[in-house]
Amino acid sequence: MQTAKTKQRGEAYFARLRGHLDQEFRLMRAAIAAADPAWQVPSCPEWTADQLAHHVARTYLHKVECVREGKFPEDWPPDDPDPSPTGALDAAYAALTGCFDEHRPGDPAATWHGPDQTVGFWIRRMCHESVVHRVDAELTAGLELAPIPEDIALDGIDEFLTLFLAFLSGEWPDHFADVLRSADQRPVTIAAGEREWTLTAGPGGVAVGDYLVPDGYGRNEAARISGEPGQVLLWLWGRLDERAVSWTGDPALVTQFATLRRKGTQ
Repeated sequence: MQTAKTKQRGEAYFARLRGHLDQEFRLMRAAIAAADPAWQVPSCPEWTADQLAHHVARTYLHKVECVREGKFPEDWPPDDPDPSPTGALDAAYAALTGCFDEHRPGDPAATWHGPDQTVGFWIRRMCHESVVHRVDAELTAGLELAPIPEDIALDGIDEFLTLFLAFLSGEWPDHFADVLRSADQRPVTIAAGEREWTLTAGPGGVAVGDYLVPDGYGRNEAARISGEPGQVLLWLWGRLDERAVSWTGDPALVTQFATLRRKGTQ
């Protein structure tokens, strides 16, 4: 069943994500091929390049099962079909794109986001997942990071804030409880390019939207974090350090948001 959000985004939106997914995969594969399989991933030091590649391959195959079977697979993960990093990536990506080609964005699929049980959810998620892991691969290989197109970065920021913070903090309150239990509930604004998101944290979770002073004349933000869209996106995912963004306002509130941001990635 097609959700209202999927309908609102339209075919062109998902076609753009699909096209960019192809670009990100090519960049990631090239970086994995340039790295020694035993090299450590700087942004995920518990992984080697080989483990990163097989993680991405298994992630792609998992989404194929979610779409084709309409439920999350059991006894996961399976044995990797190809022991080589690039071989595993190629096989899994062929399966993922073949699956996406067989379906429209509004077709049903099992996802972890209750309001959106569609293939479109996974098209979006796999595009942004691939952006982040492509950066991991380039860092591992010592390559210059390829730029992230502004529209893709902005959509990735929106996905992170609305799903990995707002939605998950409501669904899994225990995971965020140590921060939210006594959270400073004043708003913090995330600004990137021409877009802004204003977040408030409280015992019930993180809310994303506009926060206005009582008389409605303007924002009542207590802190602002800003930067170029690609930089903000990679900072949110912990791939760049605090130097990637700038901030103003109460430093304690900025620190609180940074802690929430880290929990959203764990």
